[in-house]
Amino acid sequence: MKQAEIGIYGLGVMGFNLGRNFQRNGFRVAVYNRSPEKVRLFVEQPAPGATPLGAASLAELTAMLERPRRLLLMLPAGKTVDQAIEDVLPYLEPGDILIDGGNSYFLDSDRRSLNLAEKGIHFIGMGVSGGEEGALWGPSLMPGGSPAAWQVLQPMLMAVAAKAEDGAACVSYIGPRGAGHYVKMVHNGIEYGDMQLIAEAYEVLRRVLGLTASQLSGIFNRWNEGELKSFLIEITAKVLAKVDEETGQPLVDLILDEAEQKGTGKWTAQNAFDIGAAVPTIDAAVYSRILSAMKAERVHASTIFSHAAPSYTGSSEDLIQAVREALYASKILSYAQGMAMLRLASAEYDYAFNLAELARIWRAGCIIRASLLNDITAAYQENASLQNLLLSPYFSEAVNRRQQSLRRVVMVAIEQGIAVPGMSASLAYFDAYRSERLPANLIQAQRDFFGAHTYRRVDKAGVFHTRWED
Repeated sequence: MKQAEIGIYGLGVMGFNLGRNFQRNGFRVAVYNRSPEKVRLFVEQPAPGATPLGAASLAELTAMLERPRRLLLMLPAGKTVDQAIEDVLPYLEPGDILIDGGNSYFLDSDRRSLNLAEKGIHFIGMGVSGGEEGALWGPSLMPGGSPAAWQVLQPMLMAVAAKAEDGAACVSYIGPRGAGHYVKMVHNGIEYGDMQLIAEAYEVLRRVLGLTASQLSGIFNRWNEGELKSFLIEITAKVLAKVDEETGQPLVDLILDEAEQKGTGKWTAQNAFDIGAAVPTIDAAVYSRILSAMKAERVHASTIFSHAAPSYTGSSEDLIQAVREALYASKILSYAQGMAMLRLASAEYDYAFNLAELARIWRAGCIIRASLLNDITAAYQENASLQNLLLSPYFSEAVNRRQQSLRRVVMVAIEQGIAVPGMSASLAYFDAYRSERLPANLIQAQRDFFGAHTYRRVDKAGVFHTRWED
């Protein structure tokens, strides 16, 4: 019997669909899952012309694979992955390739990469973005780890990855050890920020102008034809258009306002503090989800604190236009934060990221795919050492032209008592980044006062301490 070119351990939604994707692209797949029923379903639902193999154990799965074995783990992050590696190791040989395609923490991938290398096993920690449909029809893939393993896997991964409008496969070797999972983590952080900004645009228009979900769907559809064109804007229009069959009301209006999270956005925010990266829009998106989960407290607080919002007397069309421009400016500022974080992490962890390549492989397949990424790719291709995306001529002009709209929308929201933490954080980041002088001189003086932490001066070299009280 012909052996399989790749094995998959874990047949959740992503593993199942990735397996069908490999089959559709001509690769023979062997699968194993702790639930035999999922193995049966996979084998009984092959892609046209495919003959998948189903295994009843890890020993059987690895025996079905041609050498060097290529085994993809599609399992929940954390201890489950460590246990799976421990369980499968007795059936692997030096030269085999183990791929972790889950949302693992990058330092776990660093550790696993080093440990497996000692045993002669090539490890790839691979970020996979695109959700259920992306996994089936073409995700954005972010493999990091063994360069030798990448050379073996490259033809397969390029075949199953999403294809951008120019036909390029949305996959590239990211860097050593846990580099792939680091990039996926920051990708998800940017995704958090993007979703929060879109939600804020929706909320301002809904509450200030009283627009219905159907009207808002039309607005987002129009926005998706311009510079805001993206997967998230597209699906927002579809979500707002959906009517609940049972009640006849817009379904979005019936959904409880509590946003859950799986942790990658939180990891991004935490690691940003570790490496000294400023990502306030992502931070705002994370704490906004935390606040949303405090539903009972918020309901109680709403009975205690009131705000007599003045009637909005401006032009509706002018505000819609301002919100569109504010959303685009905020998105640029959010991406700028994420890319700057990747630049810092590249040096901190010796990952040697190619920022142009990272933006390039996000252009299709992944959740944050957007026309904006073509311009980001071009900016880093033109200047690979760009310190911040805002310093590229294209984006500096784009934000400069829209900053007044962003200020106006934030001011309207504040006046109306509407929380826009993502847009507010984006604006604050912009104003701080463009400031020649910040009030940090006072903070440093305070630190020297109570802790003798010293300070530097603007008028002469050296480090100084002052006795602030005689």
